[in-house]
Amino acid sequence: MRDYDSIQSAVVAIEEHFGRIDILVNNAGCNIRKPAAEVTWEDWNTVLDINLRGSFFVAQAVARGMIQRGYGRIINIGSVTSVAGYAGLGPYGASRGGTKQLTMSLADDWGIHGITVNCLAPGWFQTRQNAVMYEDREWVEYLCDRIPLKRPGVPQDLEGAVVFLASDASAYITGQTLLVDGGISTGATRALPAKK
Repeated sequence: MRDYDSIQSAVVAIEEHFGRIDILVNNAGCNIRKPAAEVTWEDWNTVLDINLRGSFFVAQAVARGMIQRGYGRIINIGSVTSVAGYAGLGPYGASRGGTKQLTMSLADDWGIHGITVNCLAPGWFQTRQNAVMYEDREWVEYLCDRIPLKRPGVPQDLEGAVVFLASDASAYITGQTLLVDGGISTGATRALPAKK
């Protein structure tokens, strides 16, 4: 994702093997959690290079063939941080906000060629990147209190949304960000204890 030539050669190899690419799920990502005052120049570059610049150039490389064929589905993976800010996630939030904006721009660029471009934005899901956070029971309880559905996401929660955005059922949907977040983006907060 950080090497332009590697992106180009990977797309060529995939097209040679399979004949074409009709659907791209742009899912690469990384995060470096630090207080904003401690983020280094290299931290910023690492996160933005992979999450935003890399995603753009993968989409561009794949879209060339889609443009020729007049059909394609591009699903950029964003995050609830595409629409909300969280402490300690400055570069990550910037990259995912950029993913949302990039999605809209590419949708406008490539819609004329029969390509839809949408952003799938998961909320709080346990992954290898954040597994250590889920070891803290108090934090998980706090998180679940803020999610209207009262639990973090699991991978199966994304399956229907990905299939929908990749299928012709979403043929007239482009440039959109679909939040799959259990409702945390509603701004829910921990309920106050009842007054006695």
